[in-house]
Amino acid sequence: MTTTRRGYTTGELTVHRSPAELNKITRTLRGAGRKVVFVPTMGALHEGHRELIRHARRAAGAVVPVVSIFVNPLQFGPNEDLARYPRPLEADLAACREEGVELVFVPEVADMYPEGAETKVHAGPLGARLEGAVRPGHFAGVLTVVAKLFHIVGPDVAFFGEKDYQQLVLVTKMARDLDFPLHVVGVPTVREPDGLALSSRNAYLSPQDRERAPTLHRALKAGAGVSANGPDAVLAAARAVLDQEPALDVDYLELTDAELGPPRVGAPGRLLVAARLGGTRLIDNIAIAL
Repeated sequence: MTTTRRGYTTGELTVHRSPAELNKITRTLRGAGRKVVFVPTMGALHEGHRELIRHARRAAGAVVPVVSIFVNPLQFGPNEDLARYPRPLEADLAACREEGVELVFVPEVADMYPEGAETKVHAGPLGARLEGAVRPGHFAGVLTVVAKLFHIVGPDVAFFGEKDYQQLVLVTKMARDLDFPLHVVGVPTVREPDGLALSSRNAYLSPQDRERAPTLHRALKAGAGVSANGPDAVLAAARAVLDQEPALDVDYLELTDAELGPPRVGAPGRLLVAARLGGTRLIDNIAIAL
């Protein structure tokens, strides 16, 4: 392993700490005709992250897969789990190496938010709904860090999981509204065999709550199963399943169109749910056609 002040090389993978250094490298690669494909993460990589990386590697052309690992403090509220969020860096780098990643960006907080930095990206009205209503300011933190990462990495294509569907919609909208020269791609949610959506926070679940957690996916499937009967039937079917599990504290259950607006008959839609189990907050969603 070769180590420098700015980063280090291990196997075929190079880790960079400096935003300026990574930007210089990716600009050189694009100038040489390579396509930069990007997967932003907060680490604690699981099979869902690996699937994002695999989609990135399959992108057309001579691609350079870049993964960022950064636990972004701006998107955590004052009573959330920033301090205990898992940070298994060596395991994450091993996963990146196994998946053929060439560059990993692991900045410090001071690199991303220098002293005196005050500017944030406003998420607009959608950022105050659903997750934004429960976690005020969350999406301003998400969009701010994603915008900075887009500028630093300069990707041609960026991949985000559909599990965080509202995030995917907002990032896509930001890229369009602010004229980022890139394409945002959503990747379907990866699930456990019992339907639980993969998430780094699943590690917080007690054994009993882990058994209860697939209730969210069962509720979504129940709603989708009666989609031909209209929005009211969808929500009623999903709610009936959620109500069977008293340990669930539901934050919201909502049916929308694909852009998170009001549902429209005959158009693609989304059924979304968020709930707490013990000290763990879970979110999930499913595509639906009314």
